[in-house]
Amino acid sequence: MTFSIVARSADGESWGVAVASKFLAVGSAVPAAVARVGAIATQADANISYKFVGLAHLDEGATAQVALDRLLEEDDGREDRQVGIVDSDGTPATFTGRDCFDWAGGSAGQTDDGAGYAIQGNILTGPEVVEAMVAAFSDAHDQPFARQLLAALRAGDDAGGDRRGRQSAALLVVREGAGYGGFDDTAVDLRVDDHAAPVTELTRLLDLNDLYLTASTPEEQVAVTDEIHDELEAFARAHGHEHFREWVGSENYEMRVAPGLRPEWIDRQVLAIVRGQA
Repeated sequence: MTFSIVARSADGESWGVAVASKFLAVGSAVPAAVARVGAIATQADANISYKFVGLAHLDEGATAQVALDRLLEEDDGREDRQVGIVDSDGTPATFTGRDCFDWAGGSAGQTDDGAGYAIQGNILTGPEVVEAMVAAFSDAHDQPFARQLLAALRAGDDAGGDRRGRQSAALLVVREGAGYGGFDDTAVDLRVDDHAAPVTELTRLLDLNDLYLTASTPEEQVAVTDEIHDELEAFARAHGHEHFREWVGSENYEMRVAPGLRPEWIDRQVLAIVRGQA
């Protein structure tokens, strides 16, 4: 009743899961990932403990296949399970039990640039869903990793996805120090729990995530000259704030403006927002 992609980025820095289903809040059940350890999706008649036990096996040095074999060996309900795993090296493994509802199956491999993936689904319209996801993930190699995962998910959705319909979707990406303020490894953790077009809604949320919860790259940073500083301070006062830093905090743009009352740089998107509002 679910289709998913579990992957490691080609640069070896990020791990993630993208998933969609005709199931309420699929993001609460299926995905798990730890930076420098690996990622996993457990679905069909999901055994939620697979997420924690599987990641523990990976953390102890097991490969994706060894971790998967251990999970299945210890589970009498293995033939009702579907699992995808990618380990720290980007090596993938996927499993579909004999009793998963048709159409069910998966594919594991690596793209030409070295991104490892495990793609799997059950109760799908057919194998074309998995095939479309494999092709889209490879074709999107030049996109940021979260967008690459989302491209695969969107392709699966467009190809038919869950044959019962649509309800929820989720995207989880981890990378060392990528979290809010650099205090954890969660680069993206977005869930659409109940929606008529969950993959489309997930795309909208990722756009917002990139703006609010992703740090500006050097290419996005505009140096704050005396002229721009005066412009920003005047803007803040016109909008009822004592100084621009107060406005930044009130609008949640801390990841997009340098710290301090006299920031050294401002993100070009935020500067455009300021000028648009002015």
